Amino acid sequence: MDCLLKEAVLDRMEDFTVTERKAAHALLSNYPILGLGTVAQFADAAGVSSPTILRFVARLGFPGFSDFQTRLRQELETQLRSPLDRSSHLPNQTAGDPLVERIVENVRETFAGLPKGELDSLVRLLADERRVIHLIGGRFTDALARYMAAHLRIVRPNVNHVAGQEGNWLDQLIGMGSKDVVIIFDIRRYQSELIEFARSAAAQGATIVLVTDTWMSPIVKVADHVLPARIAVPSPWDSATALLALSEVLIAGVTQHNPDRSHARMKALEGLRNDRDPISKSRRGTPDI
Repeated sequence: MDCLLKEAVLDRMEDFTVTERKAAHALLSNYPILGLGTVAQFADAAGVSSPTILRFVARLGFPGFSDFQTRLRQELETQLRSPLDRSSHLPNQTAGDPLVERIVENVRETFAGLPKGELDSLVRLLADERRVIHLIGGRFTDALARYMAAHLRIVRPNVNHVAGQEGNWLDQLIGMGSKDVVIIFDIRRYQSELIEFARSAAAQGATIVLVTDTWMSPIVKVADHVLPARIAVPSPWDSATALLALSEVLIAGVTQHNPDRSHARMKALEGLRNDRDPISKSRRGTPDI
């Protein structure tokens, strides 16, 4: 089940009638939970009639509402599987199996599925040095937050990696407001502490950038920008390759957006490193022959 139903809904958005589009937006805003109730509950939440919901489901290719719900339950089950559970559903593999191909395809499909212009608008946002950038991630994805922060810190000022114990995160919410941008990495088996951090930062006026998977973290409800990446591979473990690729594209974009600033800061950093490097110092002190 590589393609999620929500992706099909987004792809078909312009094919829907006005009322069907209302149903689509309601489903996407509370996906997949809204679709798991009754037709009447779905219709009430979307502000449309029950027949509209049935036409919407039929336009997506389902014979009936129960078939639509079966698909949503399958997606939800896949989303919630632990690495141990996923390992029991995988066939035996050898070195020639298509894990690498799936990883490469994940990257390709991730970028193909991004909303048009989203990366460009994010680069402009992150390149604005009037903004303070905060990066944070979960158990496995915080390494990506730290990696991205280390690069951005070189080419622009005011970049902060939110690290350490959860209790220390609260200190960094103090004074956060409209000039702050919080980049959050959160993939399936989403972490409640990251969700709460995002909600608090959003409530204080910060701009939330969510880097997540195709099932989408609950943080999507408060996010201003969302970058969904494909992470599923034939392995007990999810792949972070597409997440890393998104990070590197943004890092390169910010570097190139203001090349003079980036060059000046990289040159200053090299100067500091040379001053602290005893080998470089000795070479500079050696007369030319």
